[in-house]
Amino acid sequence: MSTPAPSSAQAPPAFAALRNRDFAWFFVGNMLSMMADNIEHVISYWVIYDLFRSETLQGFAVVSHWLPFLVLSWYFGALADRFDCRRVMQWSQALFMSVSLAWAVLLFTGRLEMWHSVILLILHGLAGAIWNPARQLMIYEVVGPETLQSGIRLLATGRQLGILFGPAVGGGIMLLLRPTLALCVNALIYLPLVIWCQLVSYTGHGSGRQSSRGSWAEALSALWGASHNRILLAMILLPGFYAFFVGNAFQAQMPGFALALGTDEMGFGYAALLTANGAGAVTGGLLLETFGFLRARASTAMVLAMLWCVAMVAFAATSEYLLALVFLFFAGVLNLAFLSMAQTLVQLEAPVNLRGRLIGLYNMSAQGLRSFSGITVGFFGAVVGIHWSLGLSTVVVLVIAMVLFLVTARAVKTPEAAAG
Repeated sequence: MSTPAPSSAQAPPAFAALRNRDFAWFFVGNMLSMMADNIEHVISYWVIYDLFRSETLQGFAVVSHWLPFLVLSWYFGALADRFDCRRVMQWSQALFMSVSLAWAVLLFTGRLEMWHSVILLILHGLAGAIWNPARQLMIYEVVGPETLQSGIRLLATGRQLGILFGPAVGGGIMLLLRPTLALCVNALIYLPLVIWCQLVSYTGHGSGRQSSRGSWAEALSALWGASHNRILLAMILLPGFYAFFVGNAFQAQMPGFALALGTDEMGFGYAALLTANGAGAVTGGLLLETFGFLRARASTAMVLAMLWCVAMVAFAATSEYLLALVFLFFAGVLNLAFLSMAQTLVQLEAPVNLRGRLIGLYNMSAQGLRSFSGITVGFFGAVVGIHWSLGLSTVVVLVIAMVLFLVTARAVKTPEAAAG
């Protein structure tokens, strides 16, 4: 049985989850860790480009980041179900810190080779995949079902803040301190979340840990169980189709869009295009929290996804720079809204004994499948042009969202709807 959501029709207060002091510090720790994650990307990507000038290695850096989410999210979700989530998060942060320090030592000694880079990039991707299910499982126990949507939405907003400010902070400390010392400083940014885990009593399990071997047979069994709940299945599938066909692959194609829109490839206009989507996501999260819009319902998540598709098709089709910025900004707002709502519904609808594993499946779907979006947008774009490849890929997601909307139309949208 799924855990009931609050039955009150009254909207929760603004920033409801932040009124919980434990969650407030959890939010800060996660935001800093996400920023440190992106700072390391900025420094390590620059270092390997400067040393090796290998397009293959640069491409591998992207694949190595997302592939662990695709292959191992299920296993790490089972790990979060089985072990204390505080310790799982601490292991992940320790791995992040170790990778940053290893980059620093190899650079300082002048011994960094390509094979070192490959191993460190893989370990960094593994750390992210380990961290995600445990932190998501922890939200439920810290804030409870009443403010779960607020907690998930705020954590997603904090993630976007980390992504937005990480490159700026990373570039700044790299110029100020040089890469070696900057990487040492970056390792310290992971510490607040480690300390929070040491101070609180939450385990992420509430009623107890669940035994799991993390096998693929269990994964298929959990997915089969989810298939009987149309809402749960749709909220796992929709982000997966979004990630597979579009994801964030259009960010890598932004220089091409910038040139087509008549701006300098490496100038301010290009940078503004890169940040518009993230700025929209942050703004959307803050607005949704301030005014308490959009309670978690499957139908609402589908409509938001369809509106996101419209905004992205409009971006792909426009030849006006200012309109492109507007469409990307609103796409960021809608993206955060529908993905955070989908994750909320997965947590609310998932059986207690399968919550961590189903969160792992959600991560495998919503993040791991981004590994393939470079094919649908990038490789296909080399054949038909990036505007057509992004537009057509987004139209596919739009059609799938419409189909899933119809499939779930007769299902009870949320536990609170059932209670009403």
